[in-house]
Amino acid sequence: MKHSSSSSLCLLFLLALCTVACDLVQAQVLFQGFNWESWKTRGGWYNCLRAQVDDIAKAGVTHVWLPPPSHSVSPQGYMPGRLYDLDASKYGTAAELKALVEAFHERNIQCVADIVINHRCADKKDARGVYCVFEGGTADDRLDWGPGMICGDDTQYSDGTGHRDTGEGFAAAPDVDHLNARVQRELSEWLNWLRSDVGFDGWRLDFAKGYSAAVAKMYVENTSPSFVVAEIWNSLSYNGDGKPANNQDQCRQELVNWAQAVGGPAMAFDFTTKGLLQAGVQGELWRLRDGAGKAAGMIGWMPEKAVTFVDNHDTGSTQKLWPFPSDKVMQGYAYILTHPGVPCIFYDHMFDWNLKQEIETLSAIRARNGIHAGSKLRILVADADAYVAVVDEKVMVKIGTRYDLGNVVPSDFHPASHGKDYCVWEKGSLRVPAGRHL
Repeated sequence: MKHSSSSSLCLLFLLALCTVACDLVQAQVLFQGFNWESWKTRGGWYNCLRAQVDDIAKAGVTHVWLPPPSHSVSPQGYMPGRLYDLDASKYGTAAELKALVEAFHERNIQCVADIVINHRCADKKDARGVYCVFEGGTADDRLDWGPGMICGDDTQYSDGTGHRDTGEGFAAAPDVDHLNARVQRELSEWLNWLRSDVGFDGWRLDFAKGYSAAVAKMYVENTSPSFVVAEIWNSLSYNGDGKPANNQDQCRQELVNWAQAVGGPAMAFDFTTKGLLQAGVQGELWRLRDGAGKAAGMIGWMPEKAVTFVDNHDTGSTQKLWPFPSDKVMQGYAYILTHPGVPCIFYDHMFDWNLKQEIETLSAIRARNGIHAGSKLRILVADADAYVAVVDEKVMVKIGTRYDLGNVVPSDFHPASHGKDYCVWEKGSLRVPAGRHL
């Protein structure tokens, strides 16, 4: 009898431990730790960001996405050449990068490297006068490639011996032949070196449409990262009047298909939610609910594999390729920080736009209510001027210009955060942010 009781207690303890572990895995918040101009920072970007680690940790961040770490023809890092040469990065030296990663690890924040492997810039010309002779940045021949490692159908650079590209082409630089056995081996070795030598924990895959999901799966399996998110940039479907179509299933299906095909920890940035959200806050919030009553983006179908965001270094920053309305950014954060999916906070909004306090407050609400990527969403209102939803029956959020919500908010929900055209309520105890009066 005594033995049976002890066994039961051990079983209960293990079940509780597993539950806590699952919650910890799911409760993730990503932070993009750079913008398009960060490389210009005097004293080095890595050193600058290191001074902000404590503030980033206070915002409940669990993972930080850092810029491409290697030598690059373009200063931002997205035209990489000598992949092992970290000292040539415009963001700082290899030693400064390692110190930054260590500082984040001390605050239990994992570091995600921006991995640009679809294409690569060569150091030298071949006999044809074409830039297609690559150097890896080491004393040996690792990543020292020739034109045979370029996709055969990339006729501007290739010698025609490589395999056909498995994804979309990239005109500005040679497309890497990811079906080449040496390419697969040496890129996997480089990724594992970033983990073992630098301390990176996971990958953000740049321009992941440039190679197949099968190729991405191979690299993920070869390197065992704890966190993977891909850039599958697909803009919304539009009507003839220039407005987003009512049905965006094709766009989000592409994201779901990629995540399912790669498997493991692989997630995708939810471009569908970003597009619908930034259209919605401009008087069309009905777009945020699909025909089945679910969220209209990827988070409506596969929230555990969706990384939501308001803007990044491409869509916002100084590029502004697809920017969120600047006066409505906090409505965007009120949405993504209370909803399913893994939310991503952009550096500019937190530090340059003076939104740190509001973002921290929303992130704290998410944390103390245990909201995670797979949380249950119930949409109550999705009209032109108001969107109201409840998450896990614990947190309620409203965005939009409508002030009077009638009886939508139950009496046992109390305001926990509010700002221009948004409000968040928590069930239970009354919480009012410091300096705020209701």
